[in-house]
Order: sequence, then structure tokens, then C-alpha cells
Amino acid sequence: MLQMLIAAMLFFVMMFGIGFILNMLMKTTWFPIYLFLIVLLPLGIYYTWDNALSFVGNFKAYTFVDVIPAITALIGAFVSGYAIKALRQAGYKMY
Repeated sequence: MLQMLIAAMLFFVMMFGIGFILNMLMKTTWFPIYLFLIVLLPLGIYYTWDNALSFVGNFKAYTFVDVIPAITALIGAFVSGYAIKALRQAGYKMY
């Protein structure tokens, strides 16, 4: 349980940091969320796919421990977009 909480925090911080940097460089607010949903999540599913199982069986194989870090990473990407948006509204032009 402790390892899952640490992994969730690390995924949150990692996606927040990557999202914040990408938002500064690309000047797009919600790009990290799209990147996570279109690229990273399908890649994670692809690399854990078992051809011996059915489609539903593959998704039933994911447990609570597999899903929580993915959800916290998505939350980190969202929070990075919200932070950039708040900084821009506060008048910071560099973000």
C-alpha cells in the first residue's frame, strides 16, 4: 500500500513537471492532458497487453494498484494546465 501511494505521488509530480515545462515551451494550456490520453495511456496498455486473454480479460487484469498511478498522473497533467492558466491570468507573460 505504501509503495502504491509513493508511486501515485511520483506519477503526479512527474506529470505536473513535464506538463508545466511543455506548457511553457509550447504555449498551450491543455497539451499535457492530450499527450497523456492519446500517447502515454495507450502505450502503457499496449506494453502490458496479453494476447492469451480476451479484450475484456485484459482490462479486468488491471487492479487498483495499476489504475491509481494512472489517475494521479492525469490529475497532475490537469493541475499543471490549471497552474499555467492561473499564472497567465495573473499577468506572468513568460508562462
